[in-house]
Amino acid sequence: MGRITEDLVRRNAEHNGCVIFSLEELSLHQQEIERLEHIDKWCRDLKILYLQNNLIGKIENVSKLKKLEYLNLALNNIEKIENLEGCEGLTKLDLTVNFIGELSSVKTLQGNIHLKELFLMGNPCADFDGYRQFVVATLQQLKWLDGKEIERSERIQALQNFPLVEQQIREQETAYCLKRAKDKEEAQRKLKEEEDKGKMQRSHTGSAGHWHMDISATLPSSEESKDYIQAPEVQEGHCKEKESDDREGDLEFWNKPSLYTPESRLETLRHMEKQRRDQERLSEKKKKVKPPRMLVTEDGRALNVNEPKLDFTLKDDEKRNRIVLDLAVYRYLDTSLIDVDVQPTYVRVMVKGKPFQLVLPAEVKPDSSSAKRSQTTGHLVVCMPKVGEVIIGCQRTSKPVKSTPDSSREQTSKRSQQMERLEVDPSKRSFPDVANIVQEKKHMTRRIRTEPKIMPSEEDLDFEDNPEVPPLI
Repeated sequence: MGRITEDLVRRNAEHNGCVIFSLEELSLHQQEIERLEHIDKWCRDLKILYLQNNLIGKIENVSKLKKLEYLNLALNNIEKIENLEGCEGLTKLDLTVNFIGELSSVKTLQGNIHLKELFLMGNPCADFDGYRQFVVATLQQLKWLDGKEIERSERIQALQNFPLVEQQIREQETAYCLKRAKDKEEAQRKLKEEEDKGKMQRSHTGSAGHWHMDISATLPSSEESKDYIQAPEVQEGHCKEKESDDREGDLEFWNKPSLYTPESRLETLRHMEKQRRDQERLSEKKKKVKPPRMLVTEDGRALNVNEPKLDFTLKDDEKRNRIVLDLAVYRYLDTSLIDVDVQPTYVRVMVKGKPFQLVLPAEVKPDSSSAKRSQTTGHLVVCMPKVGEVIIGCQRTSKPVKSTPDSSREQTSKRSQQMERLEVDPSKRSFPDVANIVQEKKHMTRRIRTEPKIMPSEEDLDFEDNPEVPPLI
């Protein structure tokens, strides 16, 4: 059941900066409040107070609210109008759908000279013969009753018939009070029976548990192991039986006819609260701890996981030789709740503790990767450069040889021989030989070389030296 606490008042005073001493309007409706307390000490400047749809059984602790203008106590368990004399500024009082049977208690409102509107519909007293005439004649400052304006002719007539109407009201009040006393006795008897029944059930459950423990203590070890194996099944069966019993009891409660009384309202609320507690207890028992999500298999293979259920795009940027991941992270999520881990074969992003993991189509460099977040969309962009292609040639594996000074000199000489150097000797030519750049093909004419002039020997008798013939080049 709810109570009026300082924390509750402050939570409902957000419009006033959670300051309660200067609060002028307060709404505490549908809080299952049973008692009206503390408000006259904490909120002296209140002008409007909403307390409808609670379980308040008595009007109290509001007489110090001198500035109160509107009090709403509709849908409560009030049976009498009282303790409102100190509310000097009260102009509107709503007591719709309560249990007010003492209609003569409206006389306590005669001192509230500023009261203009009163609502009593839905109360037992509203069914009395002469109800409206009695209220109109008793509270002459009223202008509206149950949403209907009071005309001058109606008040004059009510004042003329007041003695007769007052006697009728008293007789009906007496009959109602007798009936109400019987209803209270019946409600107390039922409440006592339910309490005794609950005690018997608890004692029966406790004795059954002790009996089960005593029997199990005398069993041999093999039977104990069997019972241990069967225990979860037995417990599950008991849980199902208990659920079915609770369902049947719930149907029986709601199908049982009952009077509309303050006790029945309290009983209904307690039943609903018990159901809620049982449901919470049952859900806690059924609740199982989720096993941690597997991200990498036993053989070291990474899995694709999207637990936060985010949209993403993965692009292979061949021009820049990189892979780009665009993850649609929530726009207003704090960046401190995001953790990025790039591995050579996969990327993992933890978003509020939920893993997003994606296997990459190529190997990347984790150390050269970068993660940035868009200030407009909130998206997370992870750029991962790919590893370059490595060509491995067929090389002979050299056996390990002990290093000596002679061997090191031989190795350096071999390296120098293998190295090709391009040099130009300036003494031979001062410009590059263009003719030697193009390699000559096979079976082609050789380069024409200048040969020395062959002088004919005297031994060759057929040779004739003609001076007009030019020499051969």
